[in-house]
Amino acid sequence: MGYKHLKFPENSKFLVTGGAGFIGSNLCEAILNLGYKVRCLDDLSTGKQANVDMFLDNPNYEFIKGDIKDLDTCLKACEGVDYVLNQAAWGSVPRSLEMPIFYCKNNIEGTLNMLEAARQKGVKKFVYASSSSVYGDEPNLPKREGREGNLLSPYALTKRCDEEWAKLYTMHYGLDTYGMRYFNVFGRRQDPNGAYAAVIPKFIKQLLNNEQPTINGDGKQSRDFTYVENVIEANLKACLAPHEAAGNAFNIAYGGREYLIDIYYTLTKSLNKNIEPNFGPDRKGDIKHSNADISKAKDLLGYDPDYNFARGLEEAIEWYKNNL
Repeated sequence: MGYKHLKFPENSKFLVTGGAGFIGSNLCEAILNLGYKVRCLDDLSTGKQANVDMFLDNPNYEFIKGDIKDLDTCLKACEGVDYVLNQAAWGSVPRSLEMPIFYCKNNIEGTLNMLEAARQKGVKKFVYASSSSVYGDEPNLPKREGREGNLLSPYALTKRCDEEWAKLYTMHYGLDTYGMRYFNVFGRRQDPNGAYAAVIPKFIKQLLNNEQPTINGDGKQSRDFTYVENVIEANLKACLAPHEAAGNAFNIAYGGREYLIDIYYTLTKSLNKNIEPNFGPDRKGDIKHSNADISKAKDLLGYDPDYNFARGLEEAIEWYKNNL
């Protein structure tokens, strides 16, 4: 269960791209706590220096400010690295609809630069962030790998392209790649601010400030909200996965299904607030229902998530109360 028992060869070195972001900083922290070396690469465009300041005194930690859109930077970052955890990307479906060219350069070309740098520098395993958005309009639940629909946003397209490039790097260049199709990850250090903030931290912050949150649509959309600890486990287990599992993308979730309106009322209860939400229009490019079949990740990666939604939410609420 979990990842705290996992063992890597002595002096193993991990590169976490997007390491100052929400998921990236949690990965850096977990790897350092296991006693291994971490190099964090981030251009701080969406990541925050404050997320990684706590590691600065750790002799196993190194920070490079740099951009994955620059191949030379990627090559330098991959020097002497055993495992790459490529989290660097711009998220948000609505923002991608406004900035398609930037998303292509950042999320596709940037990932390709990282794949090529990892290949040239002899990296053992390349684990990268994909997304549940690659399922598009495929209506069946639970979502299962190999059963994808029409893509609904530039963001989803970038993640699908990353998966195809990664598969080719495994097929032709012998780089073991593993795609992590994240389903609505939440937890400590997720940014509650801005127009594109994820829904759970945004609601928590607004309720703590006695503001009235807006729910897009009718609140009856459902998601497989996944606590960040489960995501750490998946990434680290992928680094230890056999070559036979390489070239694949995996659903990384808990396998549950939560409705937005229920989550909202759970939060009001937990935070002792009596505030009714606003209801706004549906967001363009959004999938209505999403939950994951995680059997492929269980079978091929040994993924066995510890945190159900309720347990993760409890920890997240506690963290925001202490840190907002």
